[in-house]
Amino acid sequence: MSILKSGMKGAPIRRLQAKLGVTADGDFGPGTRQAVMDYQKANGLAVDGIAGPDTFAAMGLQELILLRVGSRGDQVKTLQKALGAGADGIFGQGTKKAVMDFQKAQGIAADGMAGPETLARMPEFPDINDDVLARAKMTSEDKAFDGEGLPEISGSEAVAGSASEAAPEESLWGKVTGWFS
Repeated sequence: MSILKSGMKGAPIRRLQAKLGVTADGDFGPGTRQAVMDYQKANGLAVDGIAGPDTFAAMGLQELILLRVGSRGDQVKTLQKALGAGADGIFGQGTKKAVMDFQKAQGIAADGMAGPETLARMPEFPDINDDVLARAKMTSEDKAFDGEGLPEISGSEAVAGSASEAAPEESLWGKVTGWFS
């Protein structure tokens, strides 16, 4: 999925922090966690201090949405409905296959992950438009961050695994460290 939580560092965290109005240093520390929790509480979201797809959507940070195996929530449910898949809100192997089929039909890289480029092609995601696609591109500041492979996800936890799944090319998610902090 792609989630941001305490102990992580990277370009997506810097963008989240800027939106929250806290110091945008790219380090998800206690101040960022509290700001996320405050935002979640004020906006009727599950309050866990973890920023994931539903929090990103509520904040207008659609460029940070990356749905993949292990993702959960309303954004996944909307994706599943768009794909005509069973809409249980849990992104599993069946959803991954449906995403890959959709991506192939659209002539885009079929990686089975639904980020802005994939979601923008679905009418169920009207807020993901050309402006969001432009914001999803890395800036020179974003490129300065280190990165590591995406871990496997179980709920809101990164779990040890192959970490062989790469973030989509030029994705902000390729500029994150601290998955296991």
